Amino acid sequence: MPGPLHVRGSVVIPEAELGWRFSRSSGPGGQGVNTTDSRVELSFNVETTTALGPALKARALERLGSRLHDGVLTVVASEHRSQLRNREAAEVRLAHLIADAIAPPPRRRRATKPSRASVERRLAAKKHRSDVKRLRRGGE
Repeated sequence: MPGPLHVRGSVVIPEAELGWRFSRSSGPGGQGVNTTDSRVELSFNVETTTALGPALKARALERLGSRLHDGVLTVVASEHRSQLRNREAAEVRLAHLIADAIAPPPRRRRATKPSRASVERRLAAKKHRSDVKRLRRGGE
């Protein structure tokens, strides 16, 4: 469980750059709910990280801008009763967020127009449907 966080490919966040906080979680837990610190907050400073190159860091800062507070990305997990499972969930969530943020931009869409045959098929289908409806209302 402890150790570096593998995001994707060669991007690995060192354990020293991850900040953990634990607190009491709301929700199910029975008698232990008031005594165990099962809620997990995982923090990662995107601005000062050494795990990302300058281009990836700039892309991450731009895409995660609304989620960052002073350059720090925080993920919370409290859906499980055990701290260990919440830690795993927080790590997975953070890895997905970082991977999506540093992913290359999608290719630009190339505008196309429908082929002549597809236009003719569409118009023929519309004409056929129109004829069917016209024949149905013939007995008025």
